[in-house]
Amino acid sequence: MANWKEGDHVKVVSRPVTDEDRKKNRYFEHMSGLTGTVQNVYSESEIAVRVDPASMSKVTADVHKTATARMRARFLEDASEVVKKSLTPEELEFNAHYVLLVQSSDLVNA
Repeated sequence: MANWKEGDHVKVVSRPVTDEDRKKNRYFEHMSGLTGTVQNVYSESEIAVRVDPASMSKVTADVHKTATARMRARFLEDASEVVKKSLTPEELEFNAHYVLLVQSSDLVNA
């Protein structure tokens, strides 16, 4: 098992999903083959990976795009006019990061 550190470029392995994975919500089919950067190391076995958008399937990318649009809308609903005026157009059109919590045993160097 590798000692992952923040900034490492990794890939989620492709493997069958087990009953144990389902019980503990640790690995799902849509994670297979995704690449990204280690965002945080919570423990030797739990690693947060910021997924590269280019590695997402069309379905995953569409879901992420929809979720980001909803987050932006919700932010604009809740923000006061003073706050909205103080933000740049880039800040108002923020992009959300897609981060997965992955078992270190399910990662390889990309």
